[in-house]
Amino acid sequence: MLVAPLARAAPQYLQVFVAAPYLELHTGPGRGYPVFYVVERNESVDVLKRRTEWFKVRTERGVEGWVAQRDMLQTVLADGTPFRFNFGDRAGFASHRLEVGVFPYADYGGASEISAYASYSLVPDLAVEVSVGEFLGTVTNGTLGDIGLAYIFLPEKRFSPFVTLGTGVVYSQPKATLVVPSDLTNQSAYAGAGFRFYLTRRLFVRGEYRNHIVLTKRNENEQVDEWKFGIAFFL
Repeated sequence: MLVAPLARAAPQYLQVFVAAPYLELHTGPGRGYPVFYVVERNESVDVLKRRTEWFKVRTERGVEGWVAQRDMLQTVLADGTPFRFNFGDRAGFASHRLEVGVFPYADYGGASEISAYASYSLVPDLAVEVSVGEFLGTVTNGTLGDIGLAYIFLPEKRFSPFVTLGTGVVYSQPKATLVVPSDLTNQSAYAGAGFRFYLTRRLFVRGEYRNHIVLTKRNENEQVDEWKFGIAFFL
């Protein structure tokens, strides 16, 4: 009676069968890891998880190893249909969870900026995003970090606009003149909009505008416009 509920709770993995003469198992998810085991034709493996272009599988004898994407394409399901998966294509772009990118072309209040971001989708049209950036201006240099939410319209389309809302921190270093300036750290809030445009495989471009409200220590709100354009990829 105690064992039965545990058996029902065991995870169910996708089972595929080797259609090629053999299937090579590597010790890790990469070409640099050696082949240590070979699964023969018509034998089955359970697909445990995927990491980029590699799949971790378990054989009928309980041996676990990593198989390259190109080799997994030579396996079939129990009904004989080829094993397929969303990877590096439009379907993957529409359903991915994690994306990262860089903005080499950015402007923060007239200062040149370079920034990067990471985004995790809670559902296909709603994501949590964090970003960091460095800006260099004629009067002030600084660092900013933001966290917020992005709502994506038409996430299944090649072109998908979005709106975003969040908060952050700005660390400014005014350039010295006759008086030694003091560094400033201020909280900020922002709202913005942008777009994603799928290119190929994992790659897409992203453009974005944000309007920041910087809350200064003098209780004077300062508005700063931020524009950025860059390239990103999804996992």
